[in-house]
Amino acid sequence: MLLAAMTALFVGVGYLIGGPTGMAVALAFALVGNLISYWNADKIVLSMYKAQEVQADHPDARVRTYASDVREMAQRAGMPVPKIAIIEGDQPNAFATGRDPSHAAVAATTGLLTMLDRREIRAVMGHELAHVKNRDTLTMTVTATIAGAISALANFAFFFGGNNRERPGGFIGVIAIMILAPMAAALVQMAISRGREYEADAGGAEISGDPQALASALQKIDAYARGGRVNIQAERNPATAHMFIINPLNGHGADNLFSTHPSTSNRVAALTARFGGKHAAPAQPEELVSPRRNRPQGPWDQPQSRKPGPWG
Repeated sequence: MLLAAMTALFVGVGYLIGGPTGMAVALAFALVGNLISYWNADKIVLSMYKAQEVQADHPDARVRTYASDVREMAQRAGMPVPKIAIIEGDQPNAFATGRDPSHAAVAATTGLLTMLDRREIRAVMGHELAHVKNRDTLTMTVTATIAGAISALANFAFFFGGNNRERPGGFIGVIAIMILAPMAAALVQMAISRGREYEADAGGAEISGDPQALASALQKIDAYARGGRVNIQAERNPATAHMFIINPLNGHGADNLFSTHPSTSNRVAALTARFGGKHAAPAQPEELVSPRRNRPQGPWDQPQSRKPGPWG
Protein backbone atom coordinates (compact mmCIF):
# COMPACT_ATOMS: atom_id res chain seq x y z
CA MET A 1 0.00 0.00 0.00
CA LEU A 2 2.83 2.39 0.86
CA LEU A 3 4.67 1.60 -2.38
CA ALA A 4 1.43 2.17 -4.30
CA ALA A 5 0.97 5.51 -2.52
CA MET A 6 4.49 6.59 -3.42
CA THR A 7 3.99 5.53 -7.05
CA ALA A 8 0.73 7.49 -7.23
CA LEU A 9 2.49 10.50 -5.72
CA PHE A 10 5.21 10.29 -8.37
CA VAL A 11 2.73 10.04 -11.23
CA GLY A 12 0.63 12.93 -9.93
CA VAL A 13 3.51 15.26 -9.14
CA GLY A 14 5.31 14.35 -12.37
CA TYR A 15 2.31 15.19 -14.48
CA LEU A 16 1.63 18.47 -12.67
CA ILE A 17 5.23 19.65 -12.95
CA GLY A 18 6.72 18.15 -16.07
CA GLY A 19 4.07 16.21 -17.92
CA PRO A 20 4.94 12.80 -19.40
CA THR A 21 8.37 13.99 -20.57
CA GLY A 22 9.29 15.38 -17.18
CA MET A 23 8.28 12.16 -15.46
CA ALA A 24 10.39 10.06 -17.82
CA VAL A 25 13.49 12.25 -17.39
CA ALA A 26 13.26 12.29 -13.58
CA LEU A 27 12.67 8.54 -13.37
CA ALA A 28 15.64 7.86 -15.67
CA PHE A 29 17.96 9.96 -13.48
CA ALA A 30 16.76 8.24 -10.32
CA LEU A 31 17.04 4.75 -11.81
CA VAL A 32 20.62 5.25 -12.99
CA GLY A 33 21.80 6.57 -9.63
CA ASN A 34 20.07 3.91 -7.58
CA LEU A 35 21.02 1.02 -9.85
CA ILE A 36 24.70 1.94 -9.50
CA SER A 37 24.33 2.05 -5.73
CA TYR A 38 22.21 -1.11 -5.57
CA TRP A 39 24.55 -3.19 -7.74
CA ASN A 40 27.56 -2.28 -5.61
CA ALA A 41 25.82 -1.76 -2.28
CA ASP A 42 27.82 -4.29 -0.27
CA LYS A 43 31.18 -3.00 -1.50
CA ILE A 44 30.25 0.68 -1.11
CA VAL A 45 28.88 0.42 2.42
CA LEU A 46 31.57 -1.93 3.76
CA SER A 47 34.24 0.38 2.36
CA MET A 48 32.48 3.43 3.79
CA TYR A 49 32.65 1.92 7.29
CA LYS A 50 36.13 0.41 6.83
CA ALA A 51 34.71 -3.00 7.63
CA GLN A 52 37.04 -6.00 7.79
CA GLU A 53 35.77 -9.33 6.50
CA VAL A 54 36.14 -12.05 9.14
CA GLN A 55 38.34 -14.97 8.19
CA ALA A 56 38.09 -18.46 9.70
CA ASP A 57 41.46 -18.06 11.44
CA HIS A 58 40.67 -14.70 13.05
CA PRO A 59 42.82 -14.31 16.20
CA ASP A 60 39.97 -13.12 18.47
CA ALA A 61 37.73 -15.89 19.87
CA ARG A 62 34.77 -13.50 20.19
CA VAL A 63 34.91 -12.65 16.50
CA ARG A 64 35.27 -16.30 15.48
CA THR A 65 32.23 -17.23 17.59
CA TYR A 66 30.21 -14.36 16.11
CA ALA A 67 31.06 -15.46 12.55
CA SER A 68 30.36 -19.10 13.34
CA ASP A 69 26.94 -18.26 14.76
CA VAL A 70 26.03 -16.17 11.69
CA ARG A 71 27.01 -19.02 9.37
CA GLU A 72 25.05 -21.54 11.42
CA MET A 73 21.88 -19.39 11.51
CA ALA A 74 22.07 -18.63 7.79
CA GLN A 75 22.37 -22.30 6.93
CA ARG A 76 19.54 -23.21 9.29
CA ALA A 77 17.37 -20.50 7.66
CA GLY A 78 18.04 -22.02 4.23
CA MET A 79 19.81 -18.99 2.81
CA PRO A 80 23.30 -18.37 1.38
CA VAL A 81 25.91 -17.41 3.95
CA PRO A 82 26.59 -13.68 3.53
CA LYS A 83 29.93 -11.94 3.88
CA ILE A 84 30.60 -11.45 7.59
CA ALA A 85 32.44 -8.33 8.69
CA ILE A 86 33.37 -6.34 11.78
CA ILE A 87 33.53 -2.57 12.15
CA GLU A 88 35.67 -0.78 14.69
CA GLY A 89 33.40 1.31 16.88
CA ASP A 90 32.37 1.66 20.52
CA GLN A 91 28.64 1.93 19.82
CA PRO A 92 26.99 -1.53 19.70
CA ASN A 93 25.16 -1.81 16.38
CA ALA A 94 24.87 -3.91 13.22
CA PHE A 95 23.57 -3.71 9.66
CA ALA A 96 22.98 -5.75 6.51
CA THR A 97 23.54 -4.73 2.90
CA GLY A 98 23.71 -6.24 -0.58
CA ARG A 99 21.50 -6.52 -3.65
CA ASP A 100 20.14 -10.02 -2.92
CA PRO A 101 20.73 -12.99 -0.57
CA SER A 102 23.51 -14.30 -2.82
CA HIS A 103 25.37 -10.98 -2.78
CA ALA A 104 24.83 -9.80 0.80
CA ALA A 105 26.96 -8.80 3.75
CA VAL A 106 26.28 -8.40 7.46
CA ALA A 107 28.45 -6.42 9.82
CA ALA A 108 28.66 -5.88 13.56
CA THR A 109 30.61 -3.26 15.46
CA THR A 110 33.31 -4.25 17.91
CA GLY A 111 31.16 -2.57 20.55
CA LEU A 112 28.37 -5.05 19.88
CA LEU A 113 30.71 -8.00 20.42
CA THR A 114 32.04 -6.48 23.64
CA MET A 115 28.89 -5.19 25.32
CA LEU A 116 26.31 -7.87 24.53
CA ASP A 117 26.33 -11.54 25.47
CA ARG A 118 26.31 -14.36 22.94
CA ARG A 119 22.53 -14.86 22.97
CA GLU A 120 21.94 -11.16 22.28
CA ILE A 121 24.56 -11.03 19.52
CA ARG A 122 22.95 -14.06 17.85
CA ALA A 123 19.54 -12.39 18.05
CA VAL A 124 20.84 -9.13 16.55
CA MET A 125 22.49 -10.96 13.67
CA GLY A 126 19.32 -13.01 13.18
CA HIS A 127 17.56 -9.68 12.64
CA GLU A 128 20.13 -8.71 10.00
CA LEU A 129 19.82 -12.10 8.28
CA ALA A 130 16.05 -11.56 8.19
CA HIS A 131 16.63 -8.28 6.31
CA VAL A 132 18.69 -10.22 3.76
CA LYS A 133 16.19 -13.06 3.49
CA ASN A 134 13.27 -10.63 3.09
CA ARG A 135 15.16 -8.75 0.35
CA ASP A 136 14.64 -5.49 2.20
CA THR A 137 17.56 -3.95 0.32
CA LEU A 138 15.51 -4.38 -2.87
CA THR A 139 12.44 -2.83 -1.26
CA MET A 140 14.40 0.16 -0.03
CA THR A 141 16.08 0.58 -3.42
CA VAL A 142 12.69 0.75 -5.13
CA THR A 143 11.44 3.33 -2.64
CA ALA A 144 14.68 5.30 -2.95
CA THR A 145 14.30 5.29 -6.75
CA ILE A 146 10.77 6.69 -6.62
CA ALA A 147 11.60 9.17 -3.85
CA GLY A 148 14.63 10.31 -5.84
CA ALA A 149 12.52 10.75 -8.95
CA ILE A 150 10.01 12.87 -7.03
CA SER A 151 12.80 15.03 -5.62
CA ALA A 152 14.30 15.40 -9.10
CA LEU A 153 10.93 16.50 -10.47
CA ALA A 154 10.62 19.09 -7.72
CA ASN A 155 14.13 20.40 -8.34
CA PHE A 156 13.52 20.63 -12.09
CA ALA A 157 10.09 22.20 -11.69
CA PHE A 158 11.11 25.54 -13.15
CA PHE A 159 12.80 24.01 -16.19
CA PHE A 160 10.14 21.63 -17.50
CA GLY A 161 7.88 22.76 -20.30
CA GLY A 162 4.86 24.95 -19.90
CA ASN A 163 4.15 28.27 -18.30
CA ASN A 164 3.97 28.31 -14.52
CA ARG A 165 0.75 30.27 -14.71
CA GLU A 166 -0.87 27.48 -16.71
CA ARG A 167 -0.23 24.89 -14.01
CA PRO A 168 -2.66 24.27 -11.11
CA GLY A 169 -2.10 26.97 -8.52
CA GLY A 170 0.21 28.93 -10.78
CA PHE A 171 3.62 29.95 -9.46
CA ILE A 172 2.60 29.48 -5.82
CA GLY A 173 1.34 25.99 -6.65
CA VAL A 174 4.69 25.05 -8.17
CA ILE A 175 6.55 26.33 -5.08
CA ALA A 176 4.21 24.32 -2.86
CA ILE A 177 4.81 21.17 -4.91
CA MET A 178 8.60 21.71 -4.81
CA ILE A 179 8.51 21.80 -1.01
CA LEU A 180 5.73 19.34 -0.17
CA ALA A 181 6.32 16.60 -2.76
CA PRO A 182 9.83 15.58 -1.57
CA MET A 183 8.65 15.81 2.03
CA ALA A 184 5.70 13.52 1.33
CA ALA A 185 7.97 11.06 -0.51
CA ALA A 186 10.42 11.04 2.42
CA LEU A 187 7.59 10.38 4.89
CA VAL A 188 6.39 7.38 2.90
CA GLN A 189 9.97 6.13 2.55
CA MET A 190 10.47 6.37 6.32
CA ALA A 191 7.19 4.58 6.95
CA ILE A 192 8.34 1.70 4.73
CA SER A 193 11.66 1.60 6.58
CA ARG A 194 9.89 1.37 9.95
CA GLY A 195 7.65 -1.39 8.64
CA ARG A 196 10.63 -3.44 7.46
CA GLU A 197 12.23 -3.13 10.91
CA TYR A 198 9.20 -4.71 12.56
CA GLU A 199 9.24 -7.56 10.04
CA ALA A 200 12.98 -8.09 10.50
CA ASP A 201 12.48 -8.23 14.28
CA ALA A 202 9.92 -11.00 13.87
CA GLY A 203 12.05 -12.84 11.29
CA GLY A 204 15.19 -12.43 13.37
CA ALA A 205 13.47 -13.85 16.45
CA GLU A 206 12.50 -16.92 14.42
CA ILE A 207 15.95 -17.34 12.85
CA SER A 208 17.77 -17.05 16.20
CA GLY A 209 15.01 -18.86 18.08
CA ASP A 210 15.36 -16.35 20.92
CA PRO A 211 12.89 -13.41 20.88
CA GLN A 212 13.69 -12.55 24.51
CA ALA A 213 17.36 -12.09 23.66
CA LEU A 214 16.44 -9.80 20.75
CA ALA A 215 14.22 -7.68 23.01
CA SER A 216 17.06 -7.42 25.54
CA ALA A 217 19.59 -6.56 22.82
CA LEU A 218 17.38 -3.80 21.37
CA GLN A 219 17.03 -2.21 24.80
CA LYS A 220 20.74 -2.40 25.53
CA ILE A 221 21.79 -0.98 22.15
CA ASP A 222 19.29 1.84 22.55
CA ALA A 223 20.55 2.56 26.08
CA TYR A 224 24.19 2.66 24.95
CA ALA A 225 23.33 4.98 22.05
CA ARG A 226 21.45 7.31 24.39
CA GLY A 227 24.34 7.06 26.85
CA GLY A 228 26.68 8.83 24.47
CA ARG A 229 28.32 6.01 22.49
CA VAL A 230 28.87 7.78 19.16
CA ASN A 231 29.09 6.02 15.80
CA ILE A 232 31.53 8.37 14.08
CA GLN A 233 31.20 6.81 10.61
CA ALA A 234 27.41 6.99 10.77
CA GLU A 235 27.55 10.64 11.83
CA ARG A 236 29.66 11.31 8.73
CA ASN A 237 27.25 9.34 6.52
CA PRO A 238 23.75 9.98 7.95
CA ALA A 239 22.07 8.69 4.78
CA THR A 240 23.03 5.15 5.88
CA ALA A 241 21.40 5.44 9.32
CA HIS A 242 18.31 3.47 8.27
CA MET A 243 20.49 0.39 7.63
CA PHE A 244 21.35 -0.16 11.30
CA ILE A 245 19.26 -2.16 13.76
CA ILE A 246 19.01 0.94 16.02
CA ASN A 247 19.33 4.55 14.87
CA PRO A 248 23.11 5.13 15.15
CA LEU A 249 22.92 8.92 15.03
CA ASN A 250 21.37 9.74 18.38
CA GLY A 251 19.48 6.74 19.72
CA HIS A 252 16.25 8.74 20.01
CA GLY A 253 14.17 6.77 17.50
CA ALA A 254 10.41 7.07 17.90
CA ASP A 255 7.36 6.02 15.94
CA ASN A 256 6.73 9.42 14.44
CA LEU A 257 6.49 10.52 10.83
CA PHE A 258 10.10 11.67 10.66
CA SER A 259 11.79 8.56 12.07
CA THR A 260 13.46 5.78 10.08
CA HIS A 261 13.26 3.40 13.07
CA PRO A 262 10.34 2.43 15.29
CA SER A 263 10.69 3.23 18.97
CA THR A 264 12.50 0.51 20.89
CA SER A 265 9.63 0.17 23.36
CA ASN A 266 7.20 -0.46 20.49
CA ARG A 267 9.51 -3.05 18.97
CA VAL A 268 9.87 -4.88 22.28
CA ALA A 269 6.09 -4.75 22.78
CA ALA A 270 5.56 -6.18 19.29
CA LEU A 271 7.97 -9.04 19.98
CA THR A 272 6.28 -9.78 23.30
CA ALA A 273 2.83 -9.71 21.71
CA ARG A 274 3.88 -11.99 18.88
CA PHE A 275 6.00 -14.52 20.75
CA GLY A 276 4.70 -14.18 24.31
CA GLY A 277 6.66 -14.33 27.51
CA LYS A 278 8.46 -11.64 29.39
CA HIS A 279 11.36 -9.84 27.78
CA ALA A 280 14.67 -9.31 29.51
CA ALA A 281 15.24 -6.14 31.50
CA PRO A 282 17.03 -3.26 29.77
CA ALA A 283 20.64 -2.38 30.51
CA GLN A 284 21.09 -0.60 33.83
CA PRO A 285 23.06 2.65 34.17
CA GLU A 286 26.01 0.89 35.86
CA GLU A 287 26.24 -1.48 32.90
CA LEU A 288 26.78 1.53 30.67
CA VAL A 289 29.82 2.44 32.75
CA SER A 290 31.21 -1.08 32.99
CA PRO A 291 29.48 -3.26 30.36
CA ARG A 292 31.24 -6.47 31.46
CA ARG A 293 30.12 -6.22 35.09
CA ASN A 294 27.76 -9.05 36.06
CA ARG A 295 27.33 -10.01 32.40
CA PRO A 296 26.73 -13.70 31.62
CA GLN A 297 29.95 -15.17 30.30
CA GLY A 298 30.12 -16.35 26.71
CA PRO A 299 32.67 -18.58 25.00
CA TRP A 300 34.85 -15.57 24.26
CA ASP A 301 35.20 -14.79 28.00
CA GLN A 302 37.86 -17.42 28.66
CA PRO A 303 41.08 -15.91 30.08
CA GLN A 304 43.09 -16.53 26.93
CA SER A 305 40.53 -14.66 24.78
CA ARG A 306 40.45 -11.46 26.85
CA LYS A 307 43.38 -9.95 24.98
CA PRO A 308 42.49 -6.96 22.83
CA GLY A 309 41.44 -7.76 19.31
CA PRO A 310 43.07 -6.31 16.19
CA TRP A 311 41.22 -3.03 16.75
CA GLY A 312 43.29 -2.47 19.93
